[in-house]
Amino acid sequence: MPKLIDRKGALLADNWVMFDGDAGSLKPDQDVIVPLDVWREFKARWSNRTGRIGILLSPTDDVTSLAPDFAQVALVAVSFASFTDGRGYSQARLLRERSAFAGEVRAVGEVLIDQLFYLQRCGFSTFALRDDQDLEAANRALQAFSESYQSTVNRAPLFRRRQASVALAA
Repeated sequence: MPKLIDRKGALLADNWVMFDGDAGSLKPDQDVIVPLDVWREFKARWSNRTGRIGILLSPTDDVTSLAPDFAQVALVAVSFASFTDGRGYSQARLLRERSAFAGEVRAVGEVLIDQLFYLQRCGFSTFALRDDQDLEAANRALQAFSESYQSTVNRAPLFRRRQASVALAA
């Protein structure tokens, strides 16, 4: 079972279950992550559950098409089929900036510790790490840099922050 950490490196309990194709095995109050195509096909059925709904995006899924369903979705899990596939970074950024999704955005699949710092800058709030990955190394990776020059989904670029601090001091 993967280890789940947040953007600050804290180990979290994972109450979510990945849908395996058998809806009968799920409890009605269980939090479940379903693939986007399954959500679209059976949306009414999934919406009637008491448990929370999460959507699993594959690298080819259109993030913006999910925006009308955000009121029903608590989590979006972005799947990385390969550590060399960067489309998940763009999906997270689109979820946060263009679609203004405020819920949990989770990186799942081939998530490497070396990528955590960059993933959180794109808007990921949690990361599902493999069992063989070291939590201390993950924490170090999340704190690898003390400052970023570029903007992120939750922070202005350095020159804007400097301008703001100069304006406040004046």
